[in-house]
Amino acid sequence: MTELALPDAGLAGLVAWYSIIHLPPEPLPVVFAEFRRVLAPGGHLLLAVKAGDRRIRLEQAYGHTVSYDVHWLPPDRLADQLVEAGLTVQATLVREPIGAEKGPQAFLLATRPDGSVEQ
Repeated sequence: MTELALPDAGLAGLVAWYSIIHLPPEPLPVVFAEFRRVLAPGGHLLLAVKAGDRRIRLEQAYGHTVSYDVHWLPPDRLADQLVEAGLTVQATLVREPIGAEKGPQAFLLATRPDGSVEQ
C-alpha cells in the first residue's frame, strides 16, 4: 500500500476494508499519501478499522495457525492523518461490536479535493 502500481489520479474510489490494520501505525501517513496520489480529484476513500489503540498478536485465526499483528487504530488520529495527506474527511462512524467482534469498529469516508472553488 506504500507503492501502488497505479497511475496518478487513476481511481474514482478506493476501499481499504480492514486492510490497514495489518500495518504498524508508523507507515500510515505514507499509505494515505499514496491513496491520495492514486485517487482522482473528487475520488472517494472508504476505510474500515478496528477502533482503539493497541496491537494484538494472533497465532490462531479462522481455524489456522497464523502469525501476524492486528493494530487497533484511533479514528481521530486516522482522520488527522488523512487530512495531513491532503484528503478531506467527510464522515467518521464508530459503532459498538456486533456478534463475535471484540471491540468497536470505525469507518471513515474521505475524498480527494477536486480543485474547484465553491462560490
